[in-house]
Amino acid sequence: MDNTQSAAEKFEARFNEFQAAEGVPFIGPDVKQAYQERVQMIKDAIQLKKPVRVPACPVIGTYPFNYTGVTVEEAMYDYGKLGFAMKKFHADFLPDTLAASFIHGPGKVLDLLDYKIYRWPGHGVPVTSSYQCVEGEYMLADEYDVFISDPTGFFIRTYLPRAFGAFETWKMFSPFTDLIQLPFIGSFMVPFGIPPAQESLRRLLEAGQRAFEWIQASLGIDRETISTLGLPGLFGGFALAPFDILGSTLRGWRGIMLDMFNQPDKLLTALDRVVPMSIDMGLRSVAKSNNPFVFIPLHKGADGFMSDRDFKTFYWPTVKATVLGLIKEGIVPSLLAEGGFNQRLSVIVDPDIPKGTTRWFFDRTDMKEVKKRFTGWACFGGNVPLSLLHVAKPEEITDYVKELIDNCAQDGGYILSTGAALDHARPENFRAMIETGKEYGKY
Repeated sequence: MDNTQSAAEKFEARFNEFQAAEGVPFIGPDVKQAYQERVQMIKDAIQLKKPVRVPACPVIGTYPFNYTGVTVEEAMYDYGKLGFAMKKFHADFLPDTLAASFIHGPGKVLDLLDYKIYRWPGHGVPVTSSYQCVEGEYMLADEYDVFISDPTGFFIRTYLPRAFGAFETWKMFSPFTDLIQLPFIGSFMVPFGIPPAQESLRRLLEAGQRAFEWIQASLGIDRETISTLGLPGLFGGFALAPFDILGSTLRGWRGIMLDMFNQPDKLLTALDRVVPMSIDMGLRSVAKSNNPFVFIPLHKGADGFMSDRDFKTFYWPTVKATVLGLIKEGIVPSLLAEGGFNQRLSVIVDPDIPKGTTRWFFDRTDMKEVKKRFTGWACFGGNVPLSLLHVAKPEEITDYVKELIDNCAQDGGYILSTGAALDHARPENFRAMIETGKEYGKY
């Protein structure tokens, strides 16, 4: 990307590349045209215009496996079954965006690394369930200074040995910054000769081989779906809110809540330290996919998780900084407001964030109020309840989607989506959601 370009010019360049889909072997010109038309619809919605119709862009979790009778465990270990489920799901329902295969993760790699902070199907949760985070204090309360001064070193020598069994011996490694003069090199390399460290490296090599197999399979599955059905990816990259990196991955919810009261200044300093890490994560992932959308789930920002004052102090400022950093690079932050964000709307509709540069998915927020505040500011969607898709009748889904479109879509800048990642639904209900959106959502 040309650093002399403005954010708007970078945005256009990224979308042109996304829409052109150079190198994708579409099976025919009609499929390529359908792909490009879908990208244009989504771009129009982002820029607060009226596309030809409302794009139907559900956020998909493990539903393709539940729909096809493949267990989630099988999908994580058997890439033939992963491909079968993902291809059938997309062909049968034909949403406007692709649910990427790689988000479900490679089970063999997790086994080899002895990953501790998640449970995954067949390893702590049922084989038909999604994975589950097990929060803990993987950074202790008195380790803020070490983290702030050197986040990379902290991850290598402290976090990784706690979070992965395969990295346990890495706590004996010296900082890599010691490799500055010849006399230090020999002593630096000594830990790599110790048998447990060599076993760690052996496991990492095998995990790397397994990861390569997995990513090749996942990319092949998605490329075939794109080339045969013309579906652009819903997301091209991933980033996290800085508060969630500290609160979910490092300190845990209990730990970070105590820090908000016991050492707020260090917490704020650490949050600022994480912002460039999160921006960089988004930039690197988008560069690999040529898809300009970076997914940012807002795990701990919902109403009731903290007071409005604490949200404005600890949560939102670094989310905003991350969003602005991505926008500067022509990327579209795609934020999932998990839970209810009714109390947060007045804060997140921030005049410092340029109009028509972000995309928001809402879970349990009043969409009429979102419409009132977001019109002319940002693209939004979501709020089709997962519970409704699971237990309602198709006609109820049709009525719900029509009401959403009536309330939210009239001025453009709207996408139809689920309230959260879909794991369970009656097929006829999900089909009713997609088909109603496509037909009733025409402008």
